[in-house]
Amino acid sequence: MSCSLTLAIKMWALTSLLLASIAGAAIPDAMLRGMPSLPKIAVPERSITSPNGTALPNMTTVYYFDQLIDHNNPDLGTFQQRYWMNWEYYEPGGPIILMTPGEVNADGYEFFVTNYSINGLIAQQQNGAAILIEHRFFGDSNPYDNLTSQSLALLTIQQAIDDLVYFATTADLPMPGGDAVKPGQAPWILVGGSYSEPFPAIRWSMIAYLDGMYAANDTAGIRTLQEAFALGGLNHVGDFAAALEYNLWDWQSMQPDDGPGSMFYEFCDALEVKDGVNAGPDGWGLDNAINAWGNFWNTTYYEYTCQDQDVEACLGSFVPTDIYWTNVTVDNPGRSWFWMVCNQIGFYQVGPPEGQPAIVSRILQPSFIERQCVNMFPQAFASPPNTPTAETNAMYAGWNVDVPRLFFANGLRDPWRGGTVSADGLNKPNTTSMPIYMSDGFHTSDMLTDNGVVDPTIAVVQAAGLMYMKEWLAEWKPSAL
Repeated sequence: MSCSLTLAIKMWALTSLLLASIAGAAIPDAMLRGMPSLPKIAVPERSITSPNGTALPNMTTVYYFDQLIDHNNPDLGTFQQRYWMNWEYYEPGGPIILMTPGEVNADGYEFFVTNYSINGLIAQQQNGAAILIEHRFFGDSNPYDNLTSQSLALLTIQQAIDDLVYFATTADLPMPGGDAVKPGQAPWILVGGSYSEPFPAIRWSMIAYLDGMYAANDTAGIRTLQEAFALGGLNHVGDFAAALEYNLWDWQSMQPDDGPGSMFYEFCDALEVKDGVNAGPDGWGLDNAINAWGNFWNTTYYEYTCQDQDVEACLGSFVPTDIYWTNVTVDNPGRSWFWMVCNQIGFYQVGPPEGQPAIVSRILQPSFIERQCVNMFPQAFASPPNTPTAETNAMYAGWNVDVPRLFFANGLRDPWRGGTVSADGLNKPNTTSMPIYMSDGFHTSDMLTDNGVVDPTIAVVQAAGLMYMKEWLAEWKPSAL
């Protein structure tokens, strides 16, 4: 998707990971819990000075931009869009590095304007300034004071792209000379990121067992299996199948320096280690998988996921009057993201076709998610939608993107790699005009500076990105003064 932003804003870009082809209570569906969001790290407080020694505002300082509510109807007025900025390395003539963290409240992501991130490394190398701008309808950047279907009609990919264009071409930035660095006067770089299995035999056998009982209408067997996981209170087998996806989403949040204490590794140990011995490639068998996985949910994972909620309130998805579906207050990222999923992206994580190994149950079909679109947005959908993903891909090129000075950085262990130009079987050419690099990293691992210290394959990708930025910026010439 970030490559589409580059097309629209006509900037030179370093972009990472996913293209548009990705086509209150605890979240009751793994698809929402697994939003492809960016990692968040804390940055120590420190004083910041410009190259000439002038004290600069703290990096957590919030700035506001009067953004158009509707780029197709400017008469509707503006709303205040939040952004953060750091110009500690900036010197006149340097680039402006722009990024949105996407489908989250941007508070806490300020490290993306520092050299703890690839954005800040580019700024440091090229004497530039880094900006983080909050996505419309996320956090406190809302055109309206609610997230009803009527308000969310203005949450589209194109409106979000147009936000970046309008910001770049009209904003007077708070740094000295910030009114004279618009595209054409200064180079702009757009950075974007985001918007397996070590235990296949164990999980495949378990999922096949559940699907077999479902196909045979063995309700008693399914109930017994749910009880083994302390999920007997779930009224619908689809919600049970969705809950079994939850352990997979812990993989997305991993980084190269994660160790045995991470939740995903605890899950792996629960399934793979028996009496202190690691399982072989065929695992320990179905009975052990059920007992071990169920015990992990009973002793560790249920409390981790649901805290003190009962199982239906936490994981159920079939009661449309639940507050999860009806809450229209702002700063509700699950609701805003789900609007985009239902209307344009079709981001449904469901079981594979027959004949393919399954780590997600085939009980989960697109209809299971489409039903939830009606739950959450009954004013917009009288029946489950047929999300126009083909139109989205056609509009933003998807895997067929071909943009000069566009750098792709992907991770071998990223669960979203199938939606990138590094997808298996795609074999997209790697060129000096549109280079494609892949590390051994996880989801957006290459965006964090420290990951390059831990993993040499990430260091290679980061170094390549910095090299291309330097080369491309050397070619830039102003077009407006």
